[in-house]
Amino acid sequence: MTEWFYNIKTGEVEEGRQSLASDLDGPFATREDAANAPAIIAERARKWAAEDAKGD
Repeated sequence: MTEWFYNIKTGEVEEGRQSLASDLDGPFATREDAANAPAIIAERARKWAAEDAKGD
């Protein structure tokens, strides 16, 4: 199964691990998900922050 990564330094989608792990977000199941990584990650962060706020 192919894994896709979003390179946070270049803004490019990579098939498999081509760059340093510290430069990558992922893995994602599809190229499209990897391309949308910034939005997906921002949404996850908003959800986690909301959950944390409930616990305070």
